[in-house]
Amino acid sequence: MTELTRRDLLGGAGMAGAALALGPLAAPAPAGAAAPPAGKQAPGFYRYKVGSFECTSVTDGARTFPMPDMFVRNVPKAEALAAAEAAHMPKGMVTVPFTPQLINTGSKLVLIDCGFGAGMFEQSKGAIGQLMSNLAAAGIDPKSVDVVLMSHLHPDHTNGIRAADGSMAFPNAEIMVPAKDWAFWMSEENAAKAQSNEMMKGYFANVRKVYAGIENRVTRYEWGQEVAPGITAIDTHGHTPGHTSFAVQSGSSKLLIQSDVTNIPELFLRNPDWHVAYDIDPQEAAKTRHRFYDMAAAEKALIAGFHFSFPSLGYVEKDGSKYRLQPVRWSPVI
Repeated sequence: MTELTRRDLLGGAGMAGAALALGPLAAPAPAGAAAPPAGKQAPGFYRYKVGSFECTSVTDGARTFPMPDMFVRNVPKAEALAAAEAAHMPKGMVTVPFTPQLINTGSKLVLIDCGFGAGMFEQSKGAIGQLMSNLAAAGIDPKSVDVVLMSHLHPDHTNGIRAADGSMAFPNAEIMVPAKDWAFWMSEENAAKAQSNEMMKGYFANVRKVYAGIENRVTRYEWGQEVAPGITAIDTHGHTPGHTSFAVQSGSSKLLIQSDVTNIPELFLRNPDWHVAYDIDPQEAAKTRHRFYDMAAAEKALIAGFHFSFPSLGYVEKDGSKYRLQPVRWSPVI
Protein backbone atom coordinates (compact mmCIF):
# COMPACT_ATOMS: atom_id res chain seq x y z
CA MET A 1 0.00 0.00 0.00
CA THR A 2 1.39 3.46 -0.93
CA GLU A 3 1.73 5.88 2.02
CA LEU A 4 1.96 9.67 1.76
CA THR A 5 4.87 11.07 3.79
CA ARG A 6 5.35 14.59 5.17
CA ARG A 7 8.01 15.10 2.48
CA ASP A 8 5.47 14.15 -0.25
CA LEU A 9 2.90 16.56 1.13
CA LEU A 10 5.38 19.41 1.44
CA GLY A 11 6.65 18.70 -2.05
CA GLY A 12 3.13 18.83 -3.39
CA ALA A 13 2.49 22.09 -1.61
CA GLY A 14 5.70 23.52 -3.06
CA MET A 15 4.67 22.56 -6.59
CA ALA A 16 1.28 24.16 -6.09
CA GLY A 17 2.96 27.35 -4.89
CA ALA A 18 5.26 27.36 -7.91
CA ALA A 19 2.28 27.03 -10.23
CA LEU A 20 0.62 30.02 -8.59
CA ALA A 21 3.83 32.02 -8.95
CA LEU A 22 3.92 31.32 -12.69
CA GLY A 23 0.52 32.89 -13.05
CA PRO A 24 -2.32 32.02 -15.43
CA LEU A 25 -0.07 30.25 -17.96
CA ALA A 26 0.38 27.38 -15.49
CA ALA A 27 -3.24 27.23 -14.38
CA PRO A 28 -5.36 24.28 -15.60
CA ALA A 29 -7.66 24.93 -18.54
CA PRO A 30 -11.24 25.77 -17.51
CA ALA A 31 -13.83 23.01 -17.90
CA GLY A 32 -16.07 23.21 -20.94
CA ALA A 33 -19.82 23.55 -20.90
CA ALA A 34 -21.80 20.64 -19.47
CA ALA A 35 -22.52 17.89 -21.97
CA PRO A 36 -26.16 17.67 -23.11
CA PRO A 37 -28.18 14.87 -21.47
CA ALA A 38 -28.39 11.63 -23.45
CA GLY A 39 -32.12 11.26 -22.86
CA LYS A 40 -32.18 7.49 -23.30
CA GLN A 41 -30.93 4.28 -21.71
CA ALA A 42 -28.07 2.12 -22.91
CA PRO A 43 -28.97 -1.09 -24.79
CA GLY A 44 -30.43 -3.75 -22.49
CA PHE A 45 -28.75 -7.13 -22.86
CA TYR A 46 -26.74 -9.24 -20.42
CA ARG A 47 -24.77 -12.40 -21.26
CA TYR A 48 -24.09 -15.30 -18.92
CA LYS A 49 -23.15 -18.97 -19.19
CA VAL A 50 -25.00 -22.16 -18.34
CA GLY A 51 -22.41 -24.87 -18.82
CA SER A 52 -21.26 -24.50 -22.43
CA PHE A 53 -24.42 -22.59 -23.45
CA GLU A 54 -24.14 -18.83 -23.91
CA CYS A 55 -27.33 -17.19 -22.67
CA THR A 56 -28.51 -13.61 -23.03
CA SER A 57 -31.21 -11.71 -21.17
CA VAL A 58 -32.64 -9.22 -23.68
CA THR A 59 -35.06 -6.64 -22.34
CA ASP A 60 -38.21 -5.71 -24.21
CA GLY A 61 -38.64 -2.80 -21.78
CA ALA A 62 -40.86 -2.14 -18.76
CA ARG A 63 -44.12 -0.38 -18.03
CA THR A 64 -44.94 1.73 -14.99
CA PHE A 65 -48.65 2.41 -14.51
CA PRO A 66 -51.16 3.19 -11.75
CA MET A 67 -51.99 -0.04 -9.95
CA PRO A 68 -55.46 -1.16 -11.07
CA ASP A 69 -58.05 -1.81 -8.38
CA MET A 70 -58.01 -5.56 -9.02
CA PHE A 71 -54.32 -6.00 -9.85
CA VAL A 72 -54.24 -8.36 -6.85
CA ARG A 73 -57.63 -10.04 -6.64
CA ASN A 74 -57.64 -11.51 -3.15
CA VAL A 75 -56.08 -8.84 -0.91
CA PRO A 76 -57.06 -5.22 -0.28
CA LYS A 77 -55.53 -2.80 -2.76
CA ALA A 78 -53.93 -0.87 0.12
CA GLU A 79 -51.93 -3.97 1.06
CA ALA A 80 -50.74 -4.47 -2.51
CA LEU A 81 -49.80 -0.79 -2.79
CA ALA A 82 -47.83 -1.02 0.44
CA ALA A 83 -45.86 -3.98 -0.94
CA ALA A 84 -45.10 -2.05 -4.14
CA GLU A 85 -44.04 1.03 -2.17
CA ALA A 86 -41.84 -1.12 0.09
CA ALA A 87 -40.11 -2.27 -3.12
CA HIS A 88 -39.48 1.44 -3.93
CA MET A 89 -41.88 1.60 -6.86
CA PRO A 90 -43.37 5.05 -7.47
CA LYS A 91 -46.19 5.76 -5.03
CA GLY A 92 -49.49 4.38 -6.26
CA MET A 93 -47.80 2.71 -9.22
CA VAL A 94 -46.49 -0.69 -10.23
CA THR A 95 -43.58 -1.45 -12.60
CA VAL A 96 -43.65 -4.61 -14.70
CA PRO A 97 -40.48 -5.53 -16.71
CA PHE A 98 -40.44 -7.83 -19.77
CA THR A 99 -37.35 -9.92 -20.55
CA PRO A 100 -37.07 -12.70 -23.16
CA GLN A 101 -34.12 -15.11 -22.99
CA LEU A 102 -31.82 -16.08 -25.85
CA ILE A 103 -30.08 -19.46 -25.54
CA ASN A 104 -27.18 -20.37 -27.85
CA THR A 105 -26.76 -24.13 -27.45
CA GLY A 106 -23.95 -24.31 -29.99
CA SER A 107 -26.20 -26.03 -32.52
CA LYS A 108 -29.34 -23.89 -32.17
CA LEU A 109 -30.08 -20.24 -31.38
CA VAL A 110 -33.31 -20.32 -29.35
CA LEU A 111 -35.32 -17.25 -28.37
CA ILE A 112 -37.69 -17.95 -25.48
CA ASP A 113 -40.62 -15.53 -25.76
CA CYS A 114 -40.38 -12.47 -27.97
CA GLY A 115 -42.02 -9.49 -26.32
CA PHE A 116 -44.68 -7.05 -27.51
CA GLY A 117 -43.26 -6.46 -30.97
CA ALA A 118 -41.47 -3.52 -32.56
CA GLY A 119 -44.80 -1.92 -33.44
CA MET A 120 -45.29 -1.08 -29.75
CA PHE A 121 -42.02 0.85 -29.48
CA GLU A 122 -43.29 4.12 -30.92
CA GLN A 123 -46.76 3.71 -29.43
CA SER A 124 -45.27 3.39 -25.93
CA LYS A 125 -42.66 6.14 -26.50
CA GLY A 126 -39.90 3.58 -26.22
CA ALA A 127 -40.99 1.98 -22.94
CA ILE A 128 -41.68 -1.44 -24.51
CA GLY A 129 -41.10 -3.12 -27.85
CA GLN A 130 -37.32 -2.83 -27.40
CA LEU A 131 -36.39 -6.44 -28.22
CA MET A 132 -35.32 -5.97 -31.83
CA SER A 133 -33.14 -2.94 -31.15
CA ASN A 134 -31.53 -4.69 -28.18
CA LEU A 135 -30.89 -7.83 -30.23
CA ALA A 136 -29.19 -5.63 -32.83
CA ALA A 137 -27.08 -3.98 -30.12
CA ALA A 138 -26.09 -7.47 -28.94
CA GLY A 139 -24.97 -8.35 -32.47
CA ILE A 140 -27.83 -10.80 -33.14
CA ASP A 141 -29.33 -10.95 -36.63
CA PRO A 142 -33.01 -12.01 -36.37
CA LYS A 143 -32.44 -14.20 -39.42
CA SER A 144 -30.02 -16.31 -37.37
CA VAL A 145 -32.64 -17.32 -34.78
CA ASP A 146 -33.49 -21.01 -35.31
CA VAL A 147 -36.38 -21.39 -32.85
CA VAL A 148 -38.83 -18.98 -31.24
CA LEU A 149 -40.14 -20.89 -28.25
CA MET A 150 -43.30 -19.56 -26.61
CA SER A 151 -44.04 -20.18 -22.94
CA HIS A 152 -47.70 -19.19 -23.48
CA LEU A 153 -49.71 -16.97 -25.79
CA HIS A 154 -50.23 -13.70 -23.89
CA PRO A 155 -49.41 -10.61 -25.99
CA ASP A 156 -46.23 -9.61 -24.12
CA HIS A 157 -44.74 -13.03 -24.90
CA THR A 158 -45.91 -13.74 -28.43
CA ASN A 159 -46.66 -10.56 -30.40
CA GLY A 160 -42.99 -10.02 -31.20
CA ILE A 161 -43.01 -12.72 -33.86
CA ARG A 162 -44.41 -10.01 -36.13
CA ALA A 163 -42.36 -7.04 -37.34
CA ALA A 164 -43.93 -3.57 -37.33
CA ASP A 165 -45.14 -4.09 -40.93
CA GLY A 166 -46.74 -7.46 -40.10
CA SER A 167 -44.03 -9.60 -41.68
CA MET A 168 -42.22 -12.33 -39.78
CA ALA A 169 -39.67 -10.80 -37.41
CA PHE A 170 -37.64 -14.04 -37.33
CA PRO A 171 -38.11 -15.30 -40.89
CA ASN A 172 -36.05 -18.50 -40.59
CA ALA A 173 -37.23 -19.60 -37.16
CA GLU A 174 -39.44 -22.51 -36.25
CA ILE A 175 -42.27 -21.22 -34.03
CA MET A 176 -43.06 -23.53 -31.12
CA VAL A 177 -46.04 -23.15 -28.77
CA PRO A 178 -47.45 -25.26 -25.91
CA ALA A 179 -50.05 -27.65 -27.32
CA LYS A 180 -52.42 -27.05 -24.40
CA ASP A 181 -52.23 -23.27 -24.73
CA TRP A 182 -52.80 -23.44 -28.50
CA ALA A 183 -55.87 -25.65 -28.01
CA PHE A 184 -57.29 -23.29 -25.39
CA TRP A 185 -56.84 -20.03 -27.30
CA MET A 186 -57.88 -21.44 -30.67
CA SER A 187 -61.11 -22.93 -29.32
CA GLU A 188 -64.21 -21.17 -30.67
CA GLU A 189 -66.17 -22.41 -27.65
CA ASN A 190 -63.67 -20.83 -25.23
CA ALA A 191 -63.62 -17.60 -27.22
CA ALA A 192 -67.43 -17.38 -27.09
CA LYS A 193 -67.41 -17.84 -23.30
CA ALA A 194 -64.90 -15.00 -22.95
CA GLN A 195 -67.00 -12.31 -24.65
CA SER A 196 -68.22 -10.86 -21.35
CA ASN A 197 -64.66 -10.38 -20.02
CA GLU A 198 -62.93 -7.55 -21.88
CA MET A 199 -59.39 -8.64 -21.02
CA MET A 200 -59.97 -12.26 -22.05
CA LYS A 201 -61.92 -11.18 -25.12
CA GLY A 202 -58.93 -9.12 -26.20
CA TYR A 203 -56.52 -12.01 -25.57
CA PHE A 204 -58.50 -14.39 -27.77
CA ALA A 205 -58.70 -11.82 -30.58
CA ASN A 206 -54.98 -11.10 -30.30
CA VAL A 207 -53.91 -14.75 -30.66
CA ARG A 208 -56.00 -15.11 -33.81
CA LYS A 209 -54.59 -11.89 -35.27
CA VAL A 210 -50.94 -12.71 -34.54
CA TYR A 211 -51.11 -16.26 -35.91
CA ALA A 212 -53.45 -15.63 -38.84
CA GLY A 213 -52.03 -17.17 -42.00
CA ILE A 214 -49.06 -18.88 -40.31
CA GLU A 215 -50.86 -21.68 -38.48
CA ASN A 216 -49.06 -24.30 -40.60
CA ARG A 217 -45.68 -22.93 -39.47
CA VAL A 218 -46.44 -23.50 -35.80
CA THR A 219 -45.14 -26.60 -34.00
CA ARG A 220 -47.11 -27.62 -30.92
CA TYR A 221 -45.04 -29.20 -28.16
CA GLU A 222 -45.95 -31.23 -25.06
CA TRP A 223 -44.72 -30.93 -21.46
CA GLY A 224 -41.80 -33.18 -20.59
CA GLN A 225 -40.50 -32.92 -24.16
CA GLU A 226 -36.99 -31.73 -25.07
CA VAL A 227 -38.04 -28.85 -27.31
CA ALA A 228 -34.51 -27.83 -28.33
CA PRO A 229 -31.07 -29.23 -27.44
CA GLY A 230 -30.77 -29.16 -23.65
CA ILE A 231 -34.13 -27.38 -23.17
CA THR A 232 -37.06 -29.29 -21.64
CA ALA A 233 -40.65 -28.04 -21.27
CA ILE A 234 -42.08 -28.07 -17.71
CA ASP A 235 -45.78 -28.03 -16.78
CA THR A 236 -46.45 -24.81 -14.84
CA HIS A 237 -50.12 -24.32 -15.72
CA GLY A 238 -52.44 -21.93 -13.91
CA HIS A 239 -51.38 -18.60 -15.34
CA THR A 240 -52.81 -20.02 -18.56
CA PRO A 241 -53.95 -23.61 -19.19
CA GLY A 242 -50.78 -24.37 -21.14
CA HIS A 243 -48.33 -22.09 -19.37
CA THR A 244 -44.83 -23.60 -19.60
CA SER A 245 -41.47 -23.10 -17.94
CA PHE A 246 -38.17 -24.53 -19.17
CA ALA A 247 -35.20 -26.37 -17.72
CA VAL A 248 -32.01 -25.49 -19.57
CA GLN A 249 -29.28 -28.05 -18.88
CA SER A 250 -25.67 -28.07 -20.08
CA GLY A 251 -23.34 -30.50 -18.36
CA SER A 252 -23.86 -30.15 -14.60
CA SER A 253 -25.19 -26.57 -14.93
CA LYS A 254 -28.91 -25.79 -14.94
CA LEU A 255 -31.13 -22.77 -15.48
CA LEU A 256 -34.87 -22.65 -14.78
CA ILE A 257 -36.72 -20.22 -17.03
CA GLN A 258 -39.88 -19.61 -15.03
CA SER A 259 -41.74 -17.52 -17.61
CA ASP A 260 -44.80 -16.18 -15.73
CA VAL A 261 -44.92 -18.53 -12.74
CA THR A 262 -44.94 -15.22 -10.91
CA ASN A 263 -45.56 -11.72 -12.10
CA ILE A 264 -43.31 -9.13 -10.42
CA PRO A 265 -41.55 -11.01 -7.59
CA GLU A 266 -41.77 -8.18 -5.06
CA LEU A 267 -45.50 -8.92 -4.84
CA PHE A 268 -46.21 -12.44 -6.07
CA LEU A 269 -43.07 -14.41 -5.28
CA ARG A 270 -42.92 -12.82 -1.86
CA ASN A 271 -46.64 -13.57 -1.46
CA PRO A 272 -47.20 -16.72 -3.53
CA ASP A 273 -50.88 -17.02 -2.60
CA TRP A 274 -51.76 -13.57 -3.97
CA HIS A 275 -53.79 -13.77 -7.18
CA VAL A 276 -52.58 -11.50 -9.97
CA ALA A 277 -55.27 -10.27 -12.37
CA TYR A 278 -53.68 -12.05 -15.34
CA ASP A 279 -53.86 -15.60 -13.94
CA ILE A 280 -56.66 -17.51 -15.65
CA ASP A 281 -56.85 -20.10 -12.86
CA PRO A 282 -55.49 -18.29 -9.79
CA GLN A 283 -55.83 -21.27 -7.42
CA GLU A 284 -53.79 -23.50 -9.73
CA ALA A 285 -51.29 -20.68 -10.34
CA ALA A 286 -50.68 -20.39 -6.58
CA LYS A 287 -50.17 -24.17 -6.25
CA THR A 288 -47.72 -24.00 -9.15
CA ARG A 289 -45.76 -21.21 -7.47
CA HIS A 290 -45.28 -23.26 -4.31
CA ARG A 291 -44.34 -26.40 -6.23
CA PHE A 292 -41.94 -24.60 -8.58
CA TYR A 293 -40.20 -22.48 -5.95
CA ASP A 294 -39.89 -25.36 -3.49
CA MET A 295 -38.06 -27.24 -6.24
CA ALA A 296 -35.92 -24.24 -7.21
CA ALA A 297 -34.96 -23.50 -3.62
CA ALA A 298 -34.07 -27.14 -2.92
CA GLU A 299 -31.91 -27.31 -6.06
CA LYS A 300 -30.39 -23.85 -5.49
CA ALA A 301 -31.13 -23.36 -9.17
CA LEU A 302 -30.52 -20.17 -11.11
CA ILE A 303 -33.87 -18.74 -12.28
CA ALA A 304 -34.72 -16.39 -15.12
CA GLY A 305 -38.03 -14.57 -14.68
CA PHE A 306 -39.78 -12.75 -17.51
CA HIS A 307 -41.06 -10.11 -15.06
CA PHE A 308 -37.98 -9.95 -12.81
CA SER A 309 -36.01 -6.70 -12.78
CA PHE A 310 -33.34 -6.72 -15.49
CA PRO A 311 -31.17 -8.73 -16.02
CA SER A 312 -33.96 -10.92 -14.66
CA LEU A 313 -31.82 -13.57 -12.94
CA GLY A 314 -31.72 -14.74 -9.35
CA TYR A 315 -32.03 -17.48 -6.76
CA VAL A 316 -35.11 -18.24 -4.67
CA GLU A 317 -34.96 -18.94 -0.94
CA LYS A 318 -37.77 -20.24 1.27
CA ASP A 319 -38.93 -17.91 4.03
CA GLY A 320 -41.55 -19.83 5.98
CA SER A 321 -44.56 -20.18 3.68
CA LYS A 322 -43.21 -17.39 1.48
CA TYR A 323 -40.17 -16.92 -0.71
CA ARG A 324 -37.59 -14.24 -1.41
CA LEU A 325 -35.53 -13.56 -4.50
CA GLN A 326 -31.79 -13.01 -4.31
CA PRO A 327 -30.81 -11.27 -7.58
CA VAL A 328 -27.56 -12.37 -9.22
CA ARG A 329 -24.53 -10.13 -8.91
CA TRP A 330 -23.58 -8.42 -12.15
CA SER A 331 -20.45 -9.88 -13.70
CA PRO A 332 -18.13 -7.99 -16.08
CA VAL A 333 -17.18 -11.25 -17.80
CA ILE A 334 -19.23 -14.09 -19.25
